[in-house]
Amino acid sequence: MFDLATVQTALREQHLDGWLLYDFRGANVLARRIVGLPADLFLSRRWFYYVPAQGPPRKLVHRIEPAALDFLPGSKEIYLSWQELEAGVERLVRGARRIAMEYAPRNANPYVSRVDAGTVELVRSFGAEVVSSGDLVQWFEACWDDDQWALHLEAARHTRSAFDVAFGYIARSVWEGRVVRETDVQQVILDHFAKHGLVTDHPPICAVGPHSGDPHYAPQRGREATIGADDFVLIDLWAKCDRPRAVYSDLTRVAYVGKEVPVGIREVFAVVAAARDAGIARVKSAFAAGAPLCGWEVDQATRSVIEQAGYGRYFCHRTGHSIGQEVHGNGANMDGLETREDRRVLRRTCFSIEPGIYLPEFGVRSEVNVFIDAGGGVHVTGGEPQTEVTALWA
Repeated sequence: MFDLATVQTALREQHLDGWLLYDFRGANVLARRIVGLPADLFLSRRWFYYVPAQGPPRKLVHRIEPAALDFLPGSKEIYLSWQELEAGVERLVRGARRIAMEYAPRNANPYVSRVDAGTVELVRSFGAEVVSSGDLVQWFEACWDDDQWALHLEAARHTRSAFDVAFGYIARSVWEGRVVRETDVQQVILDHFAKHGLVTDHPPICAVGPHSGDPHYAPQRGREATIGADDFVLIDLWAKCDRPRAVYSDLTRVAYVGKEVPVGIREVFAVVAAARDAGIARVKSAFAAGAPLCGWEVDQATRSVIEQAGYGRYFCHRTGHSIGQEVHGNGANMDGLETREDRRVLRRTCFSIEPGIYLPEFGVRSEVNVFIDAGGGVHVTGGEPQTEVTALWA
């Protein structure tokens, strides 16, 4: 439900004159979700909803869909022609100096930048400065309530136990002489999810040997690898409770099929684990001190460990992503590589920390989830972070 008072308080805190929410045919999913449009409601014409820092909101909708925003507070203006639309937008923003929109300068953050350049140009032509709504979006899209936190913890218990089920299946099958395919392990995990009432948007990743060196490898039936003795295995899995407004748990662990994990694998894992722990420590120190923290700073703390160990070029993705009702949520990412994430890490948000080193022979990733509670407490979920490569032995 759209909370006008909370939105206006946030606007005043950020010294903004207003927030102009706009969408055309679902291009701005953030605006749709913030105002509370049903996901299955298709609107074919442009709509605008302007929320000033003070005073009543104003709507601009097309004559074909005049009731599109009737569930929201505020007055309504109806347009038909493009000339009426432009004049209507001018009236919406008249007198405002700084207006937030789903925009990022130079498209530096494509997760936020959902409004097309032409619409931004139109608003600017009326004398307003358009600024990014990135942190506003977080407050109303990425912050969890207590029920969502509880749902995450429930999902985290079952995603964590999925590794025990999957690794146990691999160990038993290999040492009993049965063929084990990556997709077989994938199905074992999906069955575990179904048993515990979890759903996922994509099947989990089970990657053996060189496949684990590809950060986005996805096993496919008929083209998958088999798992045998002396193989290295990476499993990345994510799921949420099959209930309204549930949020994801997203974890990665690694194992070796054998009694003694080779030294080379142990050494690479130790670097990745140290990088992961450095990222967690950076978050904890910032919130303990009450200091602001941006996503790029967590990435920097994590990445520097891998770079100093000489593996920098083998860490080819951001440190982590926001987690929400989608596994890749709409809050701040832990990223200073692919984007410079200047959005702040906010209380009541969750994100992954998942550094990796991807070599031609094998790739190591260790992924945990971090939640910041309302009081600034930092919680690492999904059990204790993995401290060594799991040895799979009969």
